[in-house]
Amino acid sequence: MKYSLMLLSALAAATMAAPLAAKAPLTVEHLNQFNKINAISLSSDGRYLAYVQSNGGFAPADLSTDIYLKDLRQNGPARRLTQSASSERALAFSQDGQSLYFIANRSGSNQVWRLPLNGGEALQLTDLPLPVEGFKVAADGKTLALALSVLPGCDSLKCTVDAKASDNERKDSALAYDSLMVRHWDHWRTPYRSQLHVAAIGETVVSAITDAKNLISDWDTDIAGMAEVAFTPDNQHLVFSAKAPGKDQAWHTNFDIFQVSVNGGEKINLTADNQAWDAKPKFSSDGRFMAYMAMTKPGAEADRFGLMLLDMVTGQRKELAADFDRSVSDFQFGPDNRTIYVTSQDVGQYSIFAINTSFGDVRKVYGNGYAGNLQVASDKLVFTNHRLDMPAEVFQISTDGGQLTQLTNINAKWREQVQFGDYEQFSFKGANDATVYGYLVKPWNFDAKKKYPMAFLVHGGPQGSFGNMFNERWNAQMYAAKGYAVVMVDFHGSTGYGQAFTDAISRDWGGKPLIDLQKGFEYIVKAQPWIDGNRACALGASYGGYMMNWIAGNWPTGFKCLVNHAGLYDMPSFYGSTEELWFPEYDLGGTAWDAESDYQKFNPAAHADKWQTPMLVIHGLKDYRVPYAQGLGAFTNLQRKGIDSRLVIFPDENHWILNKDNRVRWYGEVFEWLEKYTK
Repeated sequence: MKYSLMLLSALAAATMAAPLAAKAPLTVEHLNQFNKINAISLSSDGRYLAYVQSNGGFAPADLSTDIYLKDLRQNGPARRLTQSASSERALAFSQDGQSLYFIANRSGSNQVWRLPLNGGEALQLTDLPLPVEGFKVAADGKTLALALSVLPGCDSLKCTVDAKASDNERKDSALAYDSLMVRHWDHWRTPYRSQLHVAAIGETVVSAITDAKNLISDWDTDIAGMAEVAFTPDNQHLVFSAKAPGKDQAWHTNFDIFQVSVNGGEKINLTADNQAWDAKPKFSSDGRFMAYMAMTKPGAEADRFGLMLLDMVTGQRKELAADFDRSVSDFQFGPDNRTIYVTSQDVGQYSIFAINTSFGDVRKVYGNGYAGNLQVASDKLVFTNHRLDMPAEVFQISTDGGQLTQLTNINAKWREQVQFGDYEQFSFKGANDATVYGYLVKPWNFDAKKKYPMAFLVHGGPQGSFGNMFNERWNAQMYAAKGYAVVMVDFHGSTGYGQAFTDAISRDWGGKPLIDLQKGFEYIVKAQPWIDGNRACALGASYGGYMMNWIAGNWPTGFKCLVNHAGLYDMPSFYGSTEELWFPEYDLGGTAWDAESDYQKFNPAAHADKWQTPMLVIHGLKDYRVPYAQGLGAFTNLQRKGIDSRLVIFPDENHWILNKDNRVRWYGEVFEWLEKYTK
């Protein structure tokens, strides 16, 4: 017994003295296993936060997706409200805060459910013969707005059901079209369109709703989505963003905001005078104002979204903070109805700003990382936030910008296992001596006495940014985990630095952006002597992939290797095979046959004779934004010139890599290619 006690004492002492397990670098397995916040909703009094948490399977192996509720007046943990095998999404509180609405496929298709918070099981609110794509509930709780995919011209849901049954009985598989667009993103277009419906909600759910009225059945177009639908304050009308019917859908960006009665009838265009993009209408709670976002340049998809305010009493319309040189991403009215809180990209971050509706004054409320899913109630703002070293969590901040509080910590155990690389923002003088920004991420186990190879990441868009964000597809920390210095330059054309800077890439795809990348490379190698510029590879997707092809012919000795994912290779053929024609027509100066356009001026294929850098080419067969022949063309050129190259095709992926197993293979291919030329 004495020996046993001594042994136990020694074991206990050894356990207490043992250090915590050392953190490891980020792996693709880690990237596949972190938990995600899929949707959030804040009750109108600001007391309760509801969110949908999707678990990634990290210890324990939990792959559930369920709704959680947190009382913001208490410091306790969130309470799990659902434990269904199906997944919940599209979360919304009732106006009185006593119920939650959500979409789930518990009954065989996606339908709307209502969960009382005072106890009891969720009740199925709709039992429609078609799946629900999205919903909005009127403030009085009496009307449900729905997005359903239906056959235009059908006056009943049965008409669409019968049409689909007839499709299934066809013996041929032909798809026939009389107008563009015939494909979109990753699917061939069918005759069915996502259209706006309404249904009445009973006082109590005795039986589920089985029918809904289509408010735009005479149109042949889609609504822009339920995020761009709002009930008017009297609950008698709906406003929504959509393109008017016509055969020019593929080459214009003129989304307008329309108003229609919940009983149907005439659709009134509220933004007919603006031939550019109008989006996301929302009303102040007192009913006085409708705010919405608007661009001013027809055909442009990356123009600045200004914030417009329409006085519903006087009819006066004005742009708020017209001198605020940032594009609004989303917004919410504050409780006083005279302040609007907006999220906007700003110098590598997605920040929150407050805009006064009377004077247009702009005040920054928060600006670290990427803020999104903004909710406003009482005296608080609630939002999701992610950064280069943190997946998304939910935060709360007071409307004056103080008392920042992290409300969720769903990845606490996951983060305990991972050591991230330190990161910093830098700036330098780029093209035309303009200030250009970028981010540097150091290797996870950085030692200033060592030399490290470089992964030079080039973002897509091209009007985009690789800023202070956590991304599954192009995660900078993944390269830091493999011992690379990660450099990301926000070249001319990047968003968040003023509209003129963003506009600078249009009609100049291979000009100033390339100069910025070259000068950024030169700057960072001089500023950080531990980076070995002779062991650098460049990587990019979409426009970033285009830039890999452009670099191959216009900076052929800049890098040891290139990685081109979904990159544009031959610009004239790209125009003839992509779907959203407004994008190349605006950015490249017209159609491919216009003599003054840029399809040949900035065509990587025209410089193919100068290629010499080894290149890994990756493409998804279901990518209809940049069709796979673009990747095949680049690989064909590489092979015929005898340049070391590799082609990796994912038959089931679109413009992105979404499948987790494919993501493992993708990163494996990329790192094997980089290590071949840098280590």
